[in-house]
Amino acid sequence: MQEEYRQVAGGKWQVESGRWKVAGADLQPATSHLPLLVLVGATAVGKTALSLTLAEQFGSEIVSADSRLFYRGMDIGTAKPSAAERTAVPHHLIDICNPDETLSLGAYQKLAYAAIDAIQRHGRLPILVGGTGQYVKAVIEGWGIPAVAPQPALREVLSRLDGAELARWLRVLDPASQIDPRNTRRVIRALEVTLVSGIPISVLQRKSPPPYAIQVIGLYLERAAHYARIDARVDGMMAAGLLAELEGLRAMGYGRTLPAMSGLGYQQLWAYLEGEMALETAVERIKFETHRFARHQAAWFRRDDPTITWFDASQPDVGTAVSQLVAEWLTGEGVKG
Repeated sequence: MQEEYRQVAGGKWQVESGRWKVAGADLQPATSHLPLLVLVGATAVGKTALSLTLAEQFGSEIVSADSRLFYRGMDIGTAKPSAAERTAVPHHLIDICNPDETLSLGAYQKLAYAAIDAIQRHGRLPILVGGTGQYVKAVIEGWGIPAVAPQPALREVLSRLDGAELARWLRVLDPASQIDPRNTRRVIRALEVTLVSGIPISVLQRKSPPPYAIQVIGLYLERAAHYARIDARVDGMMAAGLLAELEGLRAMGYGRTLPAMSGLGYQQLWAYLEGEMALETAVERIKFETHRFARHQAAWFRRDDPTITWFDASQPDVGTAVSQLVAEWLTGEGVKG
């Protein structure tokens, strides 16, 4: 069969033989799987800028793994890539929901796999980019996510039981469960899934890694520099019209209690709009809570994780260093695992 090609900026994937060509060189990943590049790190560390650079160099399309970028009309407060950036490089899983809609982790995982597979079929290199650890891990580790919708009536019954009784039922129904019995919300969800599906949630949640050759790149900043960048970003968002963006969303009928509005920036400015704090206080609160959120993200992307190759985002040559690593990875040299 004649081999299929898709010429892209900087490279192409030769579909039938499973070889990657960059700048005329014939490259071969370490496995027969198609490559998936993953870029992770905390908020405001520089993932968007680097992803655009890599996409232009390697002929890529970007798949978002940021749960806040799903929402239409919430652009400034989520630091969404600009229209020009999204024109220059195709982006996926951005602006796919209205603020009053929700997207489950399971639904996201399916959409992400579909986007990645489509990009690979077209001979391009997908880059999964984001700081929402749960979404990144669900994709690259192949989390099993039970397709059991919330059961309000069952939850109401279970919520009447005390923690010890809930834990006892979980031990009986799912002896292999590793859920902390003190986490009542998760215990109730586990019981809900197990009772409705008839299969222990520990079985349904078993991981099945996807058939990709994966390289994970991490960006980090030392704390003082990171906080300074966060604060500058928040000031920039305010100057760009974050408050006006929220006022517009409110005028469209989107309320404060929506899950979308729990995002950093929006929840604090809601407090200002409803007279609960001064604007200056709200802005300082955004900065403080974003610092805390960045620390929380570090729990998902640990600097001692051997599956992540880390780069200091403050270094002037970080883009060159990452590009070199990616090129070496695509040749099959230095691929992890």
